[in-house]
Amino acid sequence: MGHRFDVIPSPPEPGSFGEGMGGSGSAGPVGPLDWVHADVILSRAGDFVPAERELLGRQSAAILEALGEGACLADSEGRVLWANHRFLQLDEQTRARVESVCRRAGHRFGDHVTGHGGGAGAHHAGAVKFEIASPDGNRFFEVVVSPVGSVLASGDPMLGESRSGMAPSAHPPWHADRVVAIVWDVTALRRVQHKLEAVDRAGRELVRLDADLIRRMHIGERLKVLEQKIVKFAHDLLHFDHFTIRLLDERTGKLELVMATGLPAEALEIELYANREGSGISGYVAATGRSYLCPDVTQDRRYIMGLGGARSSLTIPLLLHDKVIGILNVESERPNAFTEEDRQFAEMFSTHVALALHILDLLVVERCATGETVTGTVQGELSEPLQDIIKEADWLKSAAGTDIELRRHIDRILADVDAIRRRVKEAASGPQNILGAEKALIDLAIDPQMVGRNVLVADDEPKIRQIIRDVLGGRGCRVTVCDNGGAAIAQLESTIDQPEGRRFDLVISDIKMPDRNGFEVFSAAKRIDPSLPVILMTGFGYDPHHSIVRASQEGLQCVLFKPFQMERLIEEVRKALAPGATPCVAEVPPPH
Repeated sequence: MGHRFDVIPSPPEPGSFGEGMGGSGSAGPVGPLDWVHADVILSRAGDFVPAERELLGRQSAAILEALGEGACLADSEGRVLWANHRFLQLDEQTRARVESVCRRAGHRFGDHVTGHGGGAGAHHAGAVKFEIASPDGNRFFEVVVSPVGSVLASGDPMLGESRSGMAPSAHPPWHADRVVAIVWDVTALRRVQHKLEAVDRAGRELVRLDADLIRRMHIGERLKVLEQKIVKFAHDLLHFDHFTIRLLDERTGKLELVMATGLPAEALEIELYANREGSGISGYVAATGRSYLCPDVTQDRRYIMGLGGARSSLTIPLLLHDKVIGILNVESERPNAFTEEDRQFAEMFSTHVALALHILDLLVVERCATGETVTGTVQGELSEPLQDIIKEADWLKSAAGTDIELRRHIDRILADVDAIRRRVKEAASGPQNILGAEKALIDLAIDPQMVGRNVLVADDEPKIRQIIRDVLGGRGCRVTVCDNGGAAIAQLESTIDQPEGRRFDLVISDIKMPDRNGFEVFSAAKRIDPSLPVILMTGFGYDPHHSIVRASQEGLQCVLFKPFQMERLIEEVRKALAPGATPCVAEVPPPH
């Protein structure tokens, strides 16, 4: 079998090796090395050094071409001496920007001479990093520029007088006269970073509280503002247009609807619980605390109807200190509409949503606790002086003898003291009472506007039910009372086939009841009669299911925040029963 021998040409000599091998195989001189296969390469040692450099140079170029990133070699003025194919594919203006940073780096490297010679770290110790963008701002690049230099001979002007004539060293002086630039396309990474920053800014905006604004708003208005922000950020940043937010009722395990946009009404009425089975993907996520990406809802047994024509969904738990407080469910009409990146951004956004909702709840709790503390303090402070008044009145009464007129005035003082004590106690009881109820019961009189009108009252507090029944009944209303939301809904449904005079003319319902919340009572009333006015009540502005926000969008007549004045309720009832009355969402805060 023949072999190939390549010979590096040199001046011919008698009896050269090439001539001697002529009969043993194929032999011949070669010019500039190209990529050919040879079994043996023959050359004088000195002649082979350039060939070795050329081979190494070609191998280095091949490596740089295979990098997958742009690479170039430039002089200290930024002029490109060599570039790989990926670099040449960049647009002209971007290449010019790379040349500019190479020039800046070259000047920086050329300002000093290092004594580390050509050591292993010399090429990388001084590397600098730049960030540039394409002219249209749509692409971003990271450019790492490293020095490439040469060893300076003794006496070189670059050394200066202080270092000329120095003794030879194992690490002779070294000067950077060229630079190597590697150009990474970091567009995808930068876009992710920018989106993360935008989501983080949106999250800070969700939880930002303006003290003056908070003082002017009650809970319903705060919730409206929060909902508007969530819908805006979800659309602008995450491109979510069809989603629901449900909060977990720890007592019942029910996922109560809080906010919704872009979904049909029938989907919002579905009852879901935090269960692995039977409550759809939302129930599964609430039970496990893990997000769930469904690429095709038609192939997922857990999916329960949401968006009409939905093809994919993304469900994220709302976590607060690793505890599930609710879920965010997003749907799309396109299959495979959500990616792992969407999941990560949604999880980050949901953390801010959970915190914002929690802060609102804390404000409500703080308001309730402050109200109870203040009224309790007032009650304690008044106790001693009121007791002194009673003692003095008793002494005056004993000294009055048979003076009937004086004794009558003293009795009036004692009655007033008793009324003060009773009213302070009622105020301290907070949502469990209605202010001014005693006076309203004393001043009962038939009101022509209320005579014969059917009113349904739903509240789980017996005292509240009794006061409203007695006050409205004493003014001519026919009042039906229910101690829970389910009973109220049943009463409403029982009147569907009743004639006009047997149906309810007004519904008054508490928001927080053991079984059904105020919004569910409101929804049932509107299903039966869209024109039926509804007044909702809530204690200290507490609205655990955000019934106020949801009902306000659909024709709520009025919201009363306990403890409210009885006269205020009477006024709102008269407005609701007035001929041609239209819903105006009168939001009545509690007295200060």
